[in-house]
Amino acid sequence: MLRTTLNKHAQKRAPKGRMALAVVTIGASVVGGQAVLLSDTTASANDITFAASSATSDNIDLVAAEASAPAGTVQVLNVNRALDPSAFAQQLATAQRFSDERAAREAELRRPLFHLPAIGVLSSTFGQRWGTLHGGIDIAGPIGTPIVAVAGGEVIDSGPAAGFGLWVRVRHDDGTVTVYGHNDTNTVSVGQRVEAGQQIATMGNRGFSTGPHVHFEVWINGDQKIDPIGWLSSKGVNVFGSS
Repeated sequence: MLRTTLNKHAQKRAPKGRMALAVVTIGASVVGGQAVLLSDTTASANDITFAASSATSDNIDLVAAEASAPAGTVQVLNVNRALDPSAFAQQLATAQRFSDERAAREAELRRPLFHLPAIGVLSSTFGQRWGTLHGGIDIAGPIGTPIVAVAGGEVIDSGPAAGFGLWVRVRHDDGTVTVYGHNDTNTVSVGQRVEAGQQIATMGNRGFSTGPHVHFEVWINGDQKIDPIGWLSSKGVNVFGSS
């Protein structure tokens, strides 16, 4: 008789014991993200007290939340930590730097390898003129018109020159030298690296000149002057379309 009474008493207490175990299990299984808590009004105050005494500080909050949730509802607790503002700003700065570097690389790839020395009117060509060799071409334009490097290279002269007033000479990567004369001002220095299309001077009327223009020459093998029109044409640059 006594054993039967104890078994019945244990069966009545079993649901509550299982509920306390479930509460502890739910609390222990939460890992930093979101916890979904199912409330059940069959749990007694003693069961919740027992679960709370066995849980960590994080689990206690979850058990308390279950006790206050309406019957038959699902409660979602967002326990994500706020992002550190300094870390977020650093991520933005890194992304911006990566974007700027990529844009610079793409712009460099789009840069033309060869360029006209200036925009203007072709006023004189390569060949004999007045009984002497005119060793380049003349492109006329207003004083101050930009003069640019026709290709990438190193500036080897920038300053006064007999007959030219002021000149700039650039040695290119293949050893070819280009000359820009009668300049009003020079904007580069000896030893400076320049790229195709980069301004190196402004058009002027210095030296032995009959009007504002740039005198442009192409030298190969050190000092052999060749026709700049043919050389530029071989690089895909049309001098006759300069005006």
